[in-house]
Amino acid sequence: MDRKFFLALALGLTAIASIPATVCKCDEGMFLFSNPPKEKVAQKYNFEITQDWLDKAMLSAVRFNNGGSGGFVSSDGLVITNHHIADSTLAQLSTAQCDYLAKGFLAHNRSEELKAPNLELNCLQKIEDVTQKVNEGVTPKTPASKASEIRAKNIERIEKEAKAETGLRCDVVTLYQGGQYHLYSYKKYTDVRLVWAPEQASAAFGGDADNFEYPRTSLDAALFRVYENDQPVHPKNYFKIDPHGPQEGDLVFVVGHPGHTNRLETYAQVDYRRNRALPYNLARCRTMEAAYQQFAQRSLENARRVNDDIHSVANSRKAYTGMFKGLCSDEIMQRKQNMEDELRQQASQQKPWEDIADIYANLDNLEETYSLLEGKDAYPSPLFSIARHLVRLAQEKADDKYHLPEYAPAKLDSLYRNIFSDYPIYSDVEKARLSASFSFLAERLGLNNPDVKLVLQGQTPEDRASQLIDGCQLFDPAQREKLSKLSLQELSQVNDPMIQLAIKVDERSRQLRKLYSDKVKSPLTQAYTEIAQERFKAYGDSVPPDATFTLRLSYGVVKGYEDEEQKIPWSTNIGDLYRRASEHQNTYPYKLAPSWEKAQKKLNMSAPVDFVATSDTIGGNSGSPVINKAGRMIGLNFDRNQFGMVRNFVYDETKARHISVATPVLLQALRYVYGADYLAEELSK
Repeated sequence: MDRKFFLALALGLTAIASIPATVCKCDEGMFLFSNPPKEKVAQKYNFEITQDWLDKAMLSAVRFNNGGSGGFVSSDGLVITNHHIADSTLAQLSTAQCDYLAKGFLAHNRSEELKAPNLELNCLQKIEDVTQKVNEGVTPKTPASKASEIRAKNIERIEKEAKAETGLRCDVVTLYQGGQYHLYSYKKYTDVRLVWAPEQASAAFGGDADNFEYPRTSLDAALFRVYENDQPVHPKNYFKIDPHGPQEGDLVFVVGHPGHTNRLETYAQVDYRRNRALPYNLARCRTMEAAYQQFAQRSLENARRVNDDIHSVANSRKAYTGMFKGLCSDEIMQRKQNMEDELRQQASQQKPWEDIADIYANLDNLEETYSLLEGKDAYPSPLFSIARHLVRLAQEKADDKYHLPEYAPAKLDSLYRNIFSDYPIYSDVEKARLSASFSFLAERLGLNNPDVKLVLQGQTPEDRASQLIDGCQLFDPAQREKLSKLSLQELSQVNDPMIQLAIKVDERSRQLRKLYSDKVKSPLTQAYTEIAQERFKAYGDSVPPDATFTLRLSYGVVKGYEDEEQKIPWSTNIGDLYRRASEHQNTYPYKLAPSWEKAQKKLNMSAPVDFVATSDTIGGNSGSPVINKAGRMIGLNFDRNQFGMVRNFVYDETKARHISVATPVLLQALRYVYGADYLAEELSK
């Protein structure tokens, strides 16, 4: 399958590698709601996107703070998202006696709905261009590092003032890598309760073998309900469900929060990613996946405790693999080069591209060291994350001159909620996690490296992990809250090895942060700001910015494709689900859940389960409502096929597709498989 992926990418893109970006007729683009693709959609599909249509879609969509998208789907506060976005909540609510990930969950009435320990949902209310305000005090002669400092202070002030004025969560978002800055104001919801989730066997039918593949037959969906003042919210705007679902050729729109793309990066930066960054990320994922798998094999309870971790890291590993293999293609890289050459030929200067090339030619090991020590790859532990926050919050209180962006006053409510949330943290999982990540640190930098010595303190990775976890006081949220009131001097006297580690590595981490900012981040922002101005001169704002985990609109058509002279259908149906299980003798990962075995005779075998469309999506779009021209929801985005894996860097619709759960199977499953008629009725109003 990997070989076919590589060859198909090369063949599929050969014909379009030389097409200038400005005349591409495909459905490319993750568009800002403040700059929607009205003209493009009208010209190609003869459909008018009205402001009322846009406003309703924007106010119906929500962002999950754990990395996904969703949307309101009833007037009583029901929110839909993917099962794999709900995974972390299901894992947190599960116990050794009751594994909601494995067996699923259904609240038969509102009193049975379970409150998610640390979910925050954000619903976008307003977008404002604050580029001029962010750049106040920055001149063409301002050094890059000083310019970054000025912008950071301006951003903190803008967010603080906006929050005080509106009471909303207010985030300044960087677009075009520094070419624009927009203020996004969100209504924040923190009382979010689990209502329904299918068994993992149904949500992820086909397991890792089917991940990023198509045809699929997965019910990757879950329902939550949002509350305020202990009562369900009643949103004025929500996505009404179309029970008929999609049809081949339908124009569809994806409303969600794509995480991160690299399409506007220079050739030099993308070349660095394929040679250094992606191989590093793959090595890290493989290390952690092996550690979790080994831990899981020791007992059924161990397997339950790391189920979500295994699926998460395996998903990342497969995604990075697809990106890397895509960038191995000379055709892909030539397309990047052609796009860059086209812009540079129209540019009044060449210096910003040359500056970026110099940055990556002289980066050496800085980014990897930064990712390990400041980016937490060396210690991906929730306990260490809490300890670091406590230490840095104490430092921030003692220093009013400048805040790290994540500790700006406007962001503290969400941060404190995360720190003090009561969810299970297992000591044996933490030991396995830290032991693996410490080994990875030593393998990458070498045991004689001063940073490795600082972390390990002369111990083996296993012994150091055990020492940190066995003496840690941060399992208890009440203790965390108590420690958050201490000064840095007082924290340094606390007999907690995790807090002491956070203090020990903090000076070095901050040094790396400043070094990375001075040598990489600040000059990159400066260079990309100049490139953005050249792009605006050449193309205006017709080219959307890279994804930033903020609300975007993409469009396309429901459409199959051809692979190796075989026609791949636009949808699968319920009958395909049962056929696939039978073909694999009903064994894992194609084993039907008992609920589906019992319900077979009640279901419409021709009803669509999953379908594909050309709309432009990426990671972060998971859980995005897919709507039709009437604004009604016909599906729920949950994945891409293998040919869409390189969409981080370039877009192509020859074979690349995003995959969604169709609404008919959702309604049938609720009624006939899970006995949740009341939910099906609520969704049908």
